[in-house]
This record gives sequence, structure tokens and C-alpha cells, in this order.
Amino acid sequence: MNLELTDLLLLSALVLGAALFWRAQRLRETALRATRRHCEQEQVLLLDQTVGLKSLRLRRDSGGKWGLWRCYDFEFTVTGGERYQGETLLRGEQVHSVVLPPHRF
Repeated sequence: MNLELTDLLLLSALVLGAALFWRAQRLRETALRATRRHCEQEQVLLLDQTVGLKSLRLRRDSGGKWGLWRCYDFEFTVTGGERYQGETLLRGEQVHSVVLPPHRF
């Protein structure tokens, strides 16, 4: 079997893409677990049992260190009739915050 440079580049790109996809899924699961836990603590119902990536940014934290920040959106309800949107913020692999906007009880 004779591999050429283009074959190796394509294979490398495929492996890199798969690794990035796998890591993104792992981070989404981290955000989902933190969101579920927070919703249980606040006694609200997480709708659709999912979070969706809203934004991906490179920015500084409060200590001045650069990091990759991911913001995930989710929907929740208190009464079952109204939907509210919340956000889960991750810096790298660490959950920074889960934010629920003002809502009815």
C-alpha cells in the first residue's frame, strides 16, 4: 500500500475532526449535567432534556487569563405553560455558571 501526502493529510483531517467532535459532545454532556442539577435545585423543569450551543468565544476571565468560553442555551418551565430560556456558561471544561432569568413561581 502506497500512501501519498494528500492521503495522509485527509486522514489526519478526518481524525482531527472526529476528535474535536468527540470533545464537543463531552463538553455538551458536562453542561447538560450541570444544567439538570441546577434546575433540580431551583425546582424548575428542564424542557426537552437538552442544551444547545449558543456561542463559542475566546475571552479573558476575571483573572485576566484567556480561555475558550462556551455558552449553552436551554429552556425550562415552572408552571408547565410558560417557557423560559436559561444559559450555562463553560470555560474550558469547567462550568462557570448556570443562569435562570426571572420567572414565576
